[in-house]
Amino acid sequence: MSATVPLDPARPVTTTALRAMKDARRPIVMVTAYDTPSARLCDEAGVDAILVGDSLGMVVLGHGSTLPVTMDDMLRHTAAVVRGTKRALAIADLPFMSFQVSAEDTLRNAGRFLVESGAAAVKLEGGMRVASTVRRLVDAGIPVMGHIGRTPQSVNQFGGYKVQAKESAAALELLDDAHALEDAGAFAVVLECIPAELAAMVSAELQIPTIGIGAGAGCDGQVQVYHDVLGMGEFTPKHAKRYAEVGAVIRSAMEAYANEVRDGAFPADEHGSRMEPTAVAEVERLRERGIHAVDAGEEA
Repeated sequence: MSATVPLDPARPVTTTALRAMKDARRPIVMVTAYDTPSARLCDEAGVDAILVGDSLGMVVLGHGSTLPVTMDDMLRHTAAVVRGTKRALAIADLPFMSFQVSAEDTLRNAGRFLVESGAAAVKLEGGMRVASTVRRLVDAGIPVMGHIGRTPQSVNQFGGYKVQAKESAAALELLDDAHALEDAGAFAVVLECIPAELAAMVSAELQIPTIGIGAGAGCDGQVQVYHDVLGMGEFTPKHAKRYAEVGAVIRSAMEAYANEVRDGAFPADEHGSRMEPTAVAEVERLRERGIHAVDAGEEA
């Protein structure tokens, strides 16, 4: 571990701090979140990095995939997450078609995340085919996290959300993808839904940290979606674990609120404020005389 990058829980996490965590064999904790309250709670809990994922499309916006998510969507939610963090590293996903059209568009869009939302880094999907893009962004001073394995923006190409690189040829290609991202200057790489043995191999070969999701315990860190961890989704993916049933708690609270409103139990006196009796009497007197606000001054 580098002495110049201490693992101080009070200091903001940087991309170099993540590398120091790998060197120190300290597992990296990352969560995908999308708004200020969620980010604040994750940050206070000691999470190392918060990814504002384009999974926003499915988890928050109700789409069937990540593909409809726009730059405006991502900028707005990334800025919200940044406002909720003090320590965690905020990373923004480059959404579909924000980095596939041209090098100029990619650089402009990635730069917008740092300038307009305050993100510290960006993430993009792909391996060897995006290595030159990663290098260009890094050369421009934009930290980049890679993402290989099951990449949701390629769901139509994959024919669904399936585990990737299960066969030897695909596994070798993924290893090449990982090295290409490292060589291009990526500071870390997400390994999504690949066999645990392969993820451990990648993690051992790379100098940069690997962050797994559905990729086993051999990665340098793990990432999960905030709503999955808290039990707020309609279903739990195989790679996720529910640590609470917050969805059930919210539903129960909303039912109690609805019942009290309908029964007249809420609001009670303590939930509001009252006028002085003399003020009430004065308003009633003026209204009886047909006096409105524009006339009240003359009456006084």
